[in-house]
Amino acid sequence: MRYLIISDLHSNWEALQAVLEDAAGKYEQILCCGDIVGYGSDPNPVVDWVRTHVQATVRGNHDRACVGLEDLEWFNPVAQAASIWTMTQLTEVNADFIRNLPMGPVTVGNFQLIHGSPVDEDDYLVSADDAVSAFPYAESSLLFFGHTHLQGGFRWRSDQVQAIGRLHPDWQTRYLLEIDPQCAYLINPGSVGQPRDSDPRAAYVLYDTEAELLYYHRVPYDVETTQRKIRDAGLPDLLAARLAVGR
Repeated sequence: MRYLIISDLHSNWEALQAVLEDAAGKYEQILCCGDIVGYGSDPNPVVDWVRTHVQATVRGNHDRACVGLEDLEWFNPVAQAASIWTMTQLTEVNADFIRNLPMGPVTVGNFQLIHGSPVDEDDYLVSADDAVSAFPYAESSLLFFGHTHLQGGFRWRSDQVQAIGRLHPDWQTRYLLEIDPQCAYLINPGSVGQPRDSDPRAAYVLYDTEAELLYYHRVPYDVETTQRKIRDAGLPDLLAARLAVGR
């Protein structure tokens, strides 16, 4: 089976469309590691698409916040404002869909989807030290996670954890990772809608279970249109500005 695996869409329709165009014909099913909404200006088109096309997804913290399942006092003022705005925009059907998303982990074949960490759905896996603490809680040797908006992940073999490198923003569009059955992996496909690794391009992963090959991808999208729509919606300007620099 060939999977397109995405995460942290954050209501960014232009970025999502660029990913789908770039990955066209290269996958059979789509999976999502959460945070469908929040931050961006197109929550309903993005959720409509997820409901129709994604075979499995887990909830993210912004998904919970945007349907009243999360206390907004834990969010910074910009995230709070975006969550409150999204609440007013979501259709009843889309809000119900988000409200009923599973917490994760969700098992797909021989691997799993989570949002933050196998320890807790809200934990951030940023460093190798974070991964060292998380791997013992993993129920599968291959987990896909999101939450950090940092494409990459971690490999564990013989009690040693290594960070998986990221694509160079100036010249790399994809990176091949061969899955070693002797290793365990925590794989972050990166963020479709709001990358934070200093690379503004939308991020995703393609995983071929038969060949045991995983490809990290980056693709440019129409950032200017997304920025204009965010500003036109009256959302905080920071949410538009940060898209140009990927931070």
